[in-house]
Order: sequence, then structure tokens, then C-alpha cells
Amino acid sequence: MKVAFKTLGCRLNQYETDSLAAQFQNNGYVVSESELDADIIVVNTCTVTNQSNHKSRNVISHAHKVNPDAKLFITGCMTVSHKDQICEKFPSAYIIDNEHKSAIFHAVDSVVKTGEMNVDSESYDLFSYQSSFDMFHTRSLIKIQDGCDNFCTYCIIPMVRGRAISRPIVDIIENIKYVLSKGAKEIVLTGVNISRYYYEGVNFSGLLEQILNIDGNFRVRISSIEPDRFDSRFSELVKHPKLAPHLHICLQSGSDNILLQMKRMYSVRDFINIVESVRKQNPLFNFTTDVIVGFPGETDEDFGNTVSISKEIGFGHMHIFKYSVRQNTRAQRMSNHVSDTIKTVRSKQLHDIAEELKKNYFSSLIGVPQQLLVEKVNDCFATGYSEYFVPLVLNSNDNKRNSFVNVKGLKLLVDDDLKLLVE
Repeated sequence: MKVAFKTLGCRLNQYETDSLAAQFQNNGYVVSESELDADIIVVNTCTVTNQSNHKSRNVISHAHKVNPDAKLFITGCMTVSHKDQICEKFPSAYIIDNEHKSAIFHAVDSVVKTGEMNVDSESYDLFSYQSSFDMFHTRSLIKIQDGCDNFCTYCIIPMVRGRAISRPIVDIIENIKYVLSKGAKEIVLTGVNISRYYYEGVNFSGLLEQILNIDGNFRVRISSIEPDRFDSRFSELVKHPKLAPHLHICLQSGSDNILLQMKRMYSVRDFINIVESVRKQNPLFNFTTDVIVGFPGETDEDFGNTVSISKEIGFGHMHIFKYSVRQNTRAQRMSNHVSDTIKTVRSKQLHDIAEELKKNYFSSLIGVPQQLLVEKVNDCFATGYSEYFVPLVLNSNDNKRNSFVNVKGLKLLVDDDLKLLVE
């Protein structure tokens, strides 16, 4: 039988989809990303913003429309925040929340074989995902943590993902060694709030050091991380040859006033100190980030501070979100909500600045030796990402997918997105 997966949102969702898809494939199912002709469709939803909800609903509706005969399974964060709405609009769908997501294979398999969904919840937890490699992504995602205890005033993730919990170190190391044995070249550490990793006295830096010391020719990349738990040990690890010189570290605002209202656990100065300490080790280190514009009470001065800090740091990429009200959060009850018109203007202004900053950063890498991990090979060229998480285009198709190639950037390519053409 053919099972199709549609995934929205964060890398943690991508990891969970990859792992689940591998489980289906290992048990004789045909796995695809296309819902056409599929017997089963699994949609892994996101609910972090109103736009995420809208996209998730559209993906579910489209899948049901193009293939109404397929059995539809819906999971992910939206099944927690908007379960009643999903059940009302898609009454025939099977709903599986995050707590039981790792049991989706058994839920689907029981429906296929008996017509009834059966999930033994005692046999599965947040880390009951099998190791996977080369399913939908060349980079191998490794889940080290789930949940969050921060309770930022705008965020519902602690409500839909639960409180922070860290995965046992021995399981993480075993997972990584397994995917390396299968040929993985890049490991991406992921979770909801991985800077809060803590297991039996070992924090995130301690875990990272153990991972970097695993034998093999591979590199380690850190996915989105919060800036509130960095230590001097991490700054030293930046020099390790296996650690990719790239961090997606969430700024959210360049104004201390807004950070305080958001209940973020750091100041602008704290954020800058992280950047400066890391770039002392490697001046070309790539910092990418998330920013929210139009948070309640954000003034022109607050927004101007965000612009100034973004330029000072020189982000290689920025994800820019217009603040959207999330039900049952403290920010929802705040006064001085910013109008949609102002949000749109500020978002457009920051997007234009972010694009210029990206060009500047990419230009700084022209002529710099880099290591391309080939992800796609076409008739005339190969594409992938360097250790700096910069997309590269190689004018050759001689290299195999999931292989390292030492290159130098020649010039910028500007089409739907920026890339570097390499030798």
C-alpha cells in the first residue's frame, strides 16, 4: 500500500515524519510525498502562527480533495490546539495528537488490517521514533529534546508540545552511530528548545562535545536554538572541525523592552555577546534568526532597534513573522496591539534589509574554501549546502548524492533565491 506524508513547520516535525516514513517503508509500504494514488495520507501539522494554521488546513483540504478515497490521518501541533475544528471539518479523518504521534505506524496498520484504529499508548513516548536516514532529506535529523518550559507570552508551543524533556544520552549516541553506519554525512540536532537539554548532569554543551567526538567523517549542525543557555564551553566547541559554522538563533526583537514583554530570557546585549564570542573563533560564522514584528506595544523606536541590531550582526538569513494572536496566551490580553497595516509595512522593510544582509554575507564567502554536501544531481549540475548553510550550485554532475565536495564560490546567482556558483 502507498502512504503519502505532508509535513509543515519545524525541523522537529520533519524529523518525526522522516522516522515514521522509514518505519512504513521497512514494513513493506510504499512511501511518497505525493498524495495522488495514495491509500493513506498522513498530514503532520503546525500551529505556531495563524499562517501555519491556514497552511495546515489548506494542505489537509487539498489532500482530501485530490484523493477523497484515501484514509486521512492528521497529527502534529494543530491536533492539540484546534482538534474540535479539525474533527468538524474532516469527520472521517483519524486524529492522532503529539503524545501518540510515534505510534502512527501501528495506528495506520491496525486500520488497514482490521478497520479499527488501535494504539497501545503505554508502548510509545516522545522519543519512540526509529532511526532513519535518507528518507526525504539528505541531512539526518536527530531528536535530542522535546517540549518547552519558557512560556513566552506569545507562544502556545508549551501547551501543544508539553513541558521540556531531554532524551537519554546513550539513545542519542546510538541513534547517531546508526545513521552514520548507513552513510549519513550530516547530523542535525533538533528539538523544541534544545538549549535547555539537560540529562543526568549533562547540559547541551556537554552533549554536543560527546557527539563531536564520535569517530567518522561527518559534520554536526545545530537547528534552531534559544540564546538563553550558552556557556564558555560552547564557544570553545565552535573550533571543532566537525561542527558546522552556522547557528539559527532566535532574536525575536532587538528591543530590550519588547523582549521583556515577550518574557524572553535574555537581553539584546546577551545576544550580541554570543555572536561576538563565536565570531572571535570564526569571523565568517553564519548566524540566521527569527524575528517577530508588530508585537503588542512595539513602537517605531523598538522596531528601529531591531533593524539596527540586525545590521550590526549581519544575519545570513532572517525568518520574519508578523505577530499573530494565539488564543490563551498572555500577549493576547495585552493592550496596544499594533495594526495590521503597520505590521505589514515593518515586515516589508525588514524583509528588504534581510535580503541585502544575505547578499552581503554570501558575497563574503566568494573565494572561501567550503565543503559542499551534494543533495541533488541533475543532468548538468549538482546542488547542496556548504558547512555555512549556504546553497551552492556546482557545474558538474560527476559527484554522487550525499557526498562531500571541496569547492570555492565564484559568484552570486540570483533567481528565486540567492545561491553561490562554485568551481
